[in-house]
Parts: sequence; structure tokens; C-alpha cells
Amino acid sequence: MTAAVSAVVPARPRPQWRRIARRFLHRPMAIVGLVLVLAFIALAVVGPMLTSDPDLQDFQVVLSPPSLAHPLGTDDLGRDVLARVANGARVSLLAGVVSTAIALVVGITLGLISGFYRGWFDAVLGRIVDVLLAFPFLIFAVGLAAILGASLTNVIAALAISQVPAVIRIARGEAMSIRDQEYVSGAIADGSRDGAIILKYVLPNAASAFIVQATVAIPAAIIGEATLSFLGLGVQPPNASWGILLTGAQQYLAQAPYLAVFPGLAIALTTLGFNLLGDGLRDALDPKGHR
Repeated sequence: MTAAVSAVVPARPRPQWRRIARRFLHRPMAIVGLVLVLAFIALAVVGPMLTSDPDLQDFQVVLSPPSLAHPLGTDDLGRDVLARVANGARVSLLAGVVSTAIALVVGITLGLISGFYRGWFDAVLGRIVDVLLAFPFLIFAVGLAAILGASLTNVIAALAISQVPAVIRIARGEAMSIRDQEYVSGAIADGSRDGAIILKYVLPNAASAFIVQATVAIPAAIIGEATLSFLGLGVQPPNASWGILLTGAQQYLAQAPYLAVFPGLAIALTTLGFNLLGDGLRDALDPKGHR
């Protein structure tokens, strides 16, 4: 009987990666987003190695405008703005990527279990998620950071916890939809274990939704880190982050506007890059795509 059932289990659909790549490459704005993201990743990884010490002070060049010696100028303590923006990129991207990764691991795990098994666990978790989603992301993150204290570790924890409810909802919806597919029903009838079904069928077929969610969550987390640091709840001086640089630029907006322009532009371009990349991936991964 088992063999007969096994013989009719439909093969689970597999992503057509070549077709997905072709669809992605046919979207110029998605390529622009990818280039921006890679550029800022390179700035975060390589930039600090190629620039001067971000904490090195030279009082002879205080508030100097951009020049050959200092391409982005210097701040009120004579520190090189390019070096501080490059180091800030490392902190901001680290906070965005790590917090999103933690949120995805926790949220996907809870969401898949909730959507696959349903029952009382799904009902309880659903009510908790509904309550947490009632709070705007940044308000929730600010509250958690205020409770946990000001540090990069606590910022990452606050941002991760704030993102978990949205990930749970997406993962739950994907699990409920995929569980009703024929190939999953066939695997259940064939006697496959629940854990194996989730890892072999549900998770791979929901991966595209999680990839797109990551490209949306990372820029939100970067803005969240900048906001928390700007408010004094995140990274503390003299460490550099884009939020810290904006905080220091407040009192010199008239005298040296470039102090706010360059970190603000870095935040804007990074978030724009991730959003364009996410839009391109969403379209490329859409099974209804025409290309």
C-alpha cells in the first residue's frame, strides 16, 4: 500500500534559477539596486582598510571642506569624514544584516511550525503577533533599546525582536498555503516525518518569500540603527555609525552641511539599493512572470 501511494506522490516544484536570473537581468533598476548594495558592502569591508584612522584628530584641519587630502572633508575634531563614513557603513550594515538574520531564523521557525500544525499553538502565537504588530516597527525598537541599554549588541537585539512578528506572519501564511498542496499531502500519506516535510518541501518552496522579506527588512533595520544611534540609544561616541555622524552634524548644518549630507546620502542610497534589489527579486521570483 505504501509503495502504491509513494508512486503517485507528485514531484515538488523546483525553482528555475536560470529563468529567474534572466528575469532579474531584464530589470535595469534591479541591477542598479544590486550595484548599490555591493558598493556599500565593499565600502564596509574594504573601506576601513584603505582609509585613515576614523578616530585620528587633527585640529589644524577642523571643519575643512572636501579636498584631495580629505575627499569628504573633516569634522569638528579634525577627523576624516570618509574614514568615519566607511567605518559607519560597517556598523550600520552589520546591525542591519545580523538583526535581520536573527529575525528570519526565529520568525521562520515559529511561523512554519504555527502554519504547518495550526491548532492551539497557532491560535496563541497569532494573537501575540497581532498585538506586537500593533506597534510601529521603530517605536517598538526604540522602546526595547531604551529598556536594554545603549550598545551595538542591544541595538541588534532590539531590531531583531522588532522584526520577528512580521516574519512569523509571512512564514505562517506560506506554510499554510504549501501544506495544502498535493505533493505535501502525498508526502504525509507516504509516511514522511513532519520535520522532513517542512525541511524538504515547505521551506524550499517558501524561500523566495523569505529572500524578498530580507531585502525589505535589512534597509528598515539600517534606518532603525541610525535612528537609535541618533537618539543616543545605539552606538556610542567615539565609535562611528551613520546615526552618530548625523548627531554630530546637527550643530554645524550652516557652517559645514557636508557633515550631514554624506552620512545621510549613504543611508538613502543603501536603503534605495536594497529596495530596488528586493523589487527585482520579487518580480524575478514571481511564477507568473512573463520572462
